[in-house]
Amino acid sequence: MTETPHPLYDRHADTLHRALTAITERGYWSAYPESPSPRVYGETAAADGKAAFEAYLGGDFPLDQPGTADRVATETSPFGVALDVRYPHPGADEVVAAASAALPAWRDAGPQARVGVCLEILARLHRHIFELANAVQFTSGQAFVMAFQAGGAHALDRALEAIAYAYAEMTRHPGTAGWEKAAGKGDPLRMTKTFHVVPRGVALVIGCNTFPTWNSYPGLFASLVTGNPVVVKPHPRAVLPLAITVKYAREVLAEAGFNPDLVLLAPEAPGEKLASTLALHPAVRIVDFTGSTGYGDWLEANARQATVYTEKAGLNTVVIDSTDDFAGMCRNLGFTLTLYSGQMCTTSQNILIPAGGIETDQGHKSFDEVAAGIAATIGKLTADPARGVELTGAIVNDGVLERLDEVTKVGETVLESRTVAHPALPDAVVRTPTVVKLAATDTEVYGREWFGPISFVIATDSTAHSIEIMRSTVGESGALTAAVYSTDEAVLDAVEAAAIDVGVHLSANLTGGVFVNQSAAFSDFHGSGANPAANAALTDGAFVANRFRIVQSRRPA
Repeated sequence: MTETPHPLYDRHADTLHRALTAITERGYWSAYPESPSPRVYGETAAADGKAAFEAYLGGDFPLDQPGTADRVATETSPFGVALDVRYPHPGADEVVAAASAALPAWRDAGPQARVGVCLEILARLHRHIFELANAVQFTSGQAFVMAFQAGGAHALDRALEAIAYAYAEMTRHPGTAGWEKAAGKGDPLRMTKTFHVVPRGVALVIGCNTFPTWNSYPGLFASLVTGNPVVVKPHPRAVLPLAITVKYAREVLAEAGFNPDLVLLAPEAPGEKLASTLALHPAVRIVDFTGSTGYGDWLEANARQATVYTEKAGLNTVVIDSTDDFAGMCRNLGFTLTLYSGQMCTTSQNILIPAGGIETDQGHKSFDEVAAGIAATIGKLTADPARGVELTGAIVNDGVLERLDEVTKVGETVLESRTVAHPALPDAVVRTPTVVKLAATDTEVYGREWFGPISFVIATDSTAHSIEIMRSTVGESGALTAAVYSTDEAVLDAVEAAAIDVGVHLSANLTGGVFVNQSAAFSDFHGSGANPAANAALTDGAFVANRFRIVQSRRPA
C-alpha cells in the first residue's frame, strides 16, 4: 500500500527535503528569515502585526473550542502594558475527550498528509510572525528583535527541525513489504506485511514564561506530526503567543478537512494546577515541559502513564584558563550575561577563574582584572538606557527580583544590578546584570541555580580545580551549556573530556559573534538528555521516535 500524496505535502515538499538534508549535514540553514526588515517582510508587515496583536488586548480571544465554561485572564506584562486578554477556559476532561475523538482520522491520514498540514501551519504562523513576535515580547519581557528572532523565526525553525526528524523516523520502515521464505519441496511461504505508524495518544505541552514558543514548538509539532492530538497548557503569564499558535493551527486543520480539536488551548485559572491534572490524566500519553527542576522532577516521577520530555534547570559553567583575545573574551561573556537579562536557560552562571589569574594577549591578568573586564563590558552595554533595554528586555517575574535582592547578601559584589527606566515603556521592570565574587568553598551559593541576571566569578586553586568543580556541579545539578577559554590544547581537551563525562554541550574560545547561550536549529543540539538539566535533546531522533509505535498486520500473499 503506497500512501497517496497530500496536496499540502506536495506544496511544502521542497521545504521538508531541505530540512531533511540540513539535519544530516548539520551546517547553517534556516527556512525563516530572522531579520524583521521591511526589505524581507514588506513595508507594512510590522505595523500590521502590531495592530493584530493590539486587537487582542482587553477582549475575548477569538477561539472556539469545546468545553469552554468561562474565560480567564492571567497575564501581566513585564513591560507594564495592560494585556487583559480573556481566554476560553475548558475543563481537563472536556479537552482530553475532544482531542481523543480527533485522533483516529488524523492517524489514518498517514505521515505525508500530517507533514503537509504541519508545514502549512508553520507557513501560516510565518505569515503572522510580527503578530507572534509582539505577543512574545509583551508576555515574556524579551526585547522586540529577540522576540522576533527567538520567538518567531527560530521557533519556527525548531518546529520544522522536529517535523523533519519525525518524518525520517516514521518513514524509516516501508509501509508494506512482501515476505517469502523457502519451505523445502513445497511452495515458499509468502506473506504481505503492513506497518502502521500508530500514535501514543493525547499529548500535553506545558509552556514556559520566558520562551513560550521556542520551547513549546518542538514538542508540539513532534507530537502532532506523529499522529498525536495536542493540548497546549500555556504558562499563566504567557498565554497569548500559544493562543495565537493554536488559533492558526486550528484554522489550517479545519481548512485541510481535519478536526481542529487536534490542537486545543488549555489556559488555567489562578491556583487551579491544571497542568498537574492534565499530566496525570489516563488518556494523556506524552508530556513536554520546560521550567523548574522541582516540577520537572515531579512530572517524571508521577506522570507514569506518559512519556515525559523535560528541560529543567542547571548550572551553566565557564572555565577560564587563558586567552589570546582578552578583550574579545570579555565582550563575548559580557554580552552573554546581558542578553535578555540572563533569563535564558543557557546563560552562564558560574565563571571559574584561577585565583592567581590568567595569561592573555595583554599580559598576565589577575583574578580581579578578569572579573572587572567582564563587568566593564556589561556596564558599557547597559550604560545607555535606550540601547541597553534592547538587549536586556524586562524582568519576567517577581522571582527574579527576589533573587536579585537575595544575592546582595552573598559574596563580594563586582558589579551591582541597576534599575533602568525604559525610555519608551515607563512601567517596564528593567534590571541590569550583577556579578558577584565567590570563593571555591562557597558551594552552597553557586551550587544552586540563580535564574536571572546573576553570575558568579569563582576563584579556584587552578584550572585543574576549575575543571573538577565543573565536573562535580554539572554532574550533580546538570547544565545546558558550558564554555572554556584556553590557549592550551591540553586544557581544551581536558574540559571537553569533562563535558562529555557529564553530558553537557561545550563551546571553546568564543570571542566573536557566536555566544554560548545561542543555539542554531538544524546544527546545534539544545540539551543533551545526558545530565539532570534535561532528559531530552532538541532535536534528535530520540525526541520524536517514541511518540509513535509501529504496529504491523500480515496476511498470506
